[in-house]
Amino acid sequence: MLIGLVSDSHGLADPALPALLAGCDLILHAGDVGDRAVLAALEPVAPVRAVRGNNDAALGPRGLPEHRLIPLDGLTAYLVHDVGSPGRPHPSVGKALRRLRPALVIHGHSHRPGTARVDGSLFVNPGSAGPRRFDLPRTAGLLRVEGRTVEVTLFDLAASPARPLAAPLRLVL
Repeated sequence: MLIGLVSDSHGLADPALPALLAGCDLILHAGDVGDRAVLAALEPVAPVRAVRGNNDAALGPRGLPEHRLIPLDGLTAYLVHDVGSPGRPHPSVGKALRRLRPALVIHGHSHRPGTARVDGSLFVNPGSAGPRRFDLPRTAGLLRVEGRTVEVTLFDLAASPARPLAAPLRLVL
C-alpha cells in the first residue's frame, strides 16, 4: 500500500503534489489545510483523509476531525496535527497514544520534516507543503506499507521534479 503524506498546506495546492503522489492508494493530510481547494486538488489523485490544524477554523463548523485512526494494510496510523514532540507529546495526545498504541503517528504543525521511533511507534512529520516559512524546506512524503514493514521517503517540493531529502527509512514495526 502506498500512502501520500502531506501537512501544513496553508491554502496552497502545490502543483508538484499530483505527480509526486500519483499511484498512491490513499493520501493523509496532517492538518493546516487552509482551504478546501487543497483537498479538492488531491482527491483526483487518491482518497484523502485529513485532520484539522490550528489554522483550519475557516473550514467552517463542519470542518475536519481533530484526529483519526486509520488502518493501513495491517498497521494502524494515528493522524493528528500537533503532537508536541514525539518524545514529549501533549497530554491529550500522549493519553490517546497510550490507549491506541498505533504503529504510526502522522503529524505536522512544526513544518520540520522528519521521523522518530518512540515507544514502539514511528512518528512521521512530512513537513510543510505550503508557502515557505523560515529557512525550512517545502516537503511532502511517501509511505509504503507492506505487512509490518514500512518505508518512508520525504521529498523536497522545490526541486523539479520533487527529489528525496535523504535515503528512504525502512523499518519493521
